[in-house]
Amino acid sequence: MKAFKYIYPIIIFTTAFVSCSKKEEAPADEKKKFVMSETMFNTSTFADAKMEDAQNEIRLFGKVTAENNNMAQVFPVVGGSVLTIKAELGDYVKQGQLLASIQSSEVAGFQSQTSDADADVSIAERNLQSVKDMYDGKLASEKDLVMAKKELEKARAEKERMTEVNKIYRLKSGSVYNMYAPISGYVVAKDISPNEMLSNNRDEAVFTIAKLDNVWVLANVNESDLGRIKQGQDVSIQTIAYPDRKITGKIDKIFNVIDPQTRAAKALIKVPNSDGSLKPEMNATVTVHYLDNDKYIAVPSAAVVFDKNKNFVMVYKSKDDVETREVSVYRALDDKTYLKGGLKEGEKVIVKGNLLIYDAIND
Repeated sequence: MKAFKYIYPIIIFTTAFVSCSKKEEAPADEKKKFVMSETMFNTSTFADAKMEDAQNEIRLFGKVTAENNNMAQVFPVVGGSVLTIKAELGDYVKQGQLLASIQSSEVAGFQSQTSDADADVSIAERNLQSVKDMYDGKLASEKDLVMAKKELEKARAEKERMTEVNKIYRLKSGSVYNMYAPISGYVVAKDISPNEMLSNNRDEAVFTIAKLDNVWVLANVNESDLGRIKQGQDVSIQTIAYPDRKITGKIDKIFNVIDPQTRAAKALIKVPNSDGSLKPEMNATVTVHYLDNDKYIAVPSAAVVFDKNKNFVMVYKSKDDVETREVSVYRALDDKTYLKGGLKEGEKVIVKGNLLIYDAIND
């Protein structure tokens, strides 16, 4: 009886302990269901999965250049020594603005020819008057009168020619030849230095001036991509100087010539540039957009979560019904991803806030 007296409390204590242990372990076995809070819901964004023709893209590399039709080159029409330079590379100049002055013996020669032409006209006029008087007095023949008139016409023609030469080249008295800007624009190329001796038959321009209200972007198209690049395709352009600036356009022309150095053709895109921020020789990345022939489920690229070498989307049905769904990616672009499996058209996915919700459900 004494043994039973001591055993009975031990059994009661053991039973109570086991019972308490089971009550404490029960919540650990039961998984808590995720429910979106009101704050989490309000800060999230959603998108419907849509069936679309898959977009494709090719990236080309090129440069910004001035439009050929809005560019003017300045050549020295005479040889001589450069006295002054009034415009530097990158300067904005107005039409008629002085660019540089050259001291030239050829200009002095033009001035001498101009003076000779003036003198010849005066002499021819006096000679004609003299022949007229003699003709009236029967001392000169009609032939002499005709010859005197011809000489005056010839002298006047030479004077007019020299006047035009001086007007075109804006020559003044002395031996200085001034070069002026033929159009308003930016100096995009300059090949002239003070005290340099210039020849009058050089092939290179000393100044190149371009209007930059509109510019061209010339992109290199590799031979392997020529079949997929077509006139009229939409493009987006990005430059190193303005990485956050969105520049869009269309391919205006594809040149039917392969550059022997780069083994690539050129695609031309005209781009408005009213603020002048795009400058010639800037590097540019051109992304050409075109459609595939097949349709796929499309969602915003931000909706796709990459984890453990797999892709997932957070499918939203209600605040207390959010599913982590593995998907198969066909093509991922910057703003849109096309899926070939795992999601149906019309299902709603979480875009903004999806990473936070993914971690909350799957950690």
